Amino acid sequence: MTRPRNLQEATRGDDYDPNSMPVAKARELIRGFLHPIEGFETLPVRMSLGRILAEDIVSPFDVPGHDNSAMDGYALRHAGLSPEGETILQRAGESFAGRPFGGVVGPGQCVRIFTGAVMPEGTDTVVMQEQVVADAAGIHVGPGTRAGQNRRRAGDDIKSGARVFAAGQLIRPAELGMLASLGLVEVRVKRRLRVACFSTGDELRAVGAPLGPGEIHDSNRYTLFGMLTRLGCEVLDLGAIADRPELLEHALASASQNADVVITSGGVSVGDADYVKTVLDRLGEVLFWKIAMKPGRPLAYGRVGHAHFFGLPGNPVAVMVSFYEFVREALLLLMGQHPVAALPTFRVPCSTPIKKAPGRTEFQRGILEPAADGSWSVRVTGDQSSGILSSMSLANCFIVLSTEQGNVAPGALVEVKLLEGLI
Repeated sequence: MTRPRNLQEATRGDDYDPNSMPVAKARELIRGFLHPIEGFETLPVRMSLGRILAEDIVSPFDVPGHDNSAMDGYALRHAGLSPEGETILQRAGESFAGRPFGGVVGPGQCVRIFTGAVMPEGTDTVVMQEQVVADAAGIHVGPGTRAGQNRRRAGDDIKSGARVFAAGQLIRPAELGMLASLGLVEVRVKRRLRVACFSTGDELRAVGAPLGPGEIHDSNRYTLFGMLTRLGCEVLDLGAIADRPELLEHALASASQNADVVITSGGVSVGDADYVKTVLDRLGEVLFWKIAMKPGRPLAYGRVGHAHFFGLPGNPVAVMVSFYEFVREALLLLMGQHPVAALPTFRVPCSTPIKKAPGRTEFQRGILEPAADGSWSVRVTGDQSSGILSSMSLANCFIVLSTEQGNVAPGALVEVKLLEGLI
């Protein structure tokens, strides 16, 4: 994709429609403005879990560093075995992991060896202990042994000088172990992405505060905090901002000076009290989208100062849906993660009927579950209103219904997008 130079240029395409943006097109346009942030820090390897490498990692040596045994058994020279009959070898000693055999294995000899132990000089093959007979005469090895079997060569895992990880790699438990296997004490990682978030609305009250008529507790900030923290962001929580243009302008200006990304919930719809759009017209350049999707139709993306801006809907479910469909990928790209893994999707039968009119993409909350015969099916969680946050707590997947999709009959195949581990 050719990157547009600014937001105005991005709106000139023949297929640009701010009032009915397809989901895929919206993602494409957002990607065009994303570049990884600058800056890094050096951390002890143990503290780097969940962070993103800021540099390539090159192995300073072979891993493993020596030829070693993959099994408990006997190390021997394959050329000394009879190809057709039994061979009797004399046991010359033992080789343990961390305590190798110190001599040279000569003709007619073998060494008792254990998994991970260094292959003794003069040997090239390991016969499993279960495949030999040991008695007073020696070690009896039958025919059929393959040359080099059960032998792991030096550098089989990683060669000296090889690039183990590229910059952009997410450090997971397996990567922690590999970094430790290279003897690294510290590692250079990308700095954390700073994300400022706040909610908008006169009806919002802090958790624990008494509620008056028409008032609600501000749950969206807690949901956003959880999703952002799970991604490894540094979260700047600016609280709830009343629907007053001067307060919104101050909050947006302050957030843009202190964060890489600003995320708001509420205020990007078409109501008379939805001031975020108006304020952003003065502070930055913004594309406002009414995405052809449900839930989460009102969505804004743009820039405020030097910060990226995402204006999410106010309904609790719509906040989560739009975050996972648009914001998650954008934040990972800004963090410098490469590659960014998409949420897993596959098709399974739907056990419940779903009503849907063609014309927009829908993300129904679903429960993916196994049957007694090992097959899988999905069912909706119940009420799919964008205000029913419990539907996200119950769900382990989205049921993704395409723009062209109509009603779904029980048993029909549907696409599901797995959320387990994210919610």
